[in-house]
Amino acid sequence: MVLVVRGELRLTAGKAAVQVAHAAVLLALSARARERSTLARWEAEGQKKIAVVAESLAEMQGIERKARSLGVPTVFVEDAGLTEVPPGTRTVLGLGPARASEIDRLTGSLPLL
Repeated sequence: MVLVVRGELRLTAGKAAVQVAHAAVLLALSARARERSTLARWEAEGQKKIAVVAESLAEMQGIERKARSLGVPTVFVEDAGLTEVPPGTRTVLGLGPARASEIDRLTGSLPLL
């Protein structure tokens, strides 16, 4: 799993952590409903999660389009707007669980959070 944080928002560390957690939970629940074997493999391999930063929403949307074309599961986290950003703001793009080789093609050049 890779969690792509929207850098232009300049979220506080705590806010970014919570948004990343939302994405990981959403991806895991989706994998459980869609493909239990993929979820089981991810769990058996230690539930790897990596957080990276994209410069903008446009960059994240480009990554999402490429991911979907490759069959990599995606989810966008949209904030409720109770603290740092307006309601509906897309804060994190989650990818996976999927093989590292698939996700690295999409996010391997992004800096770690």
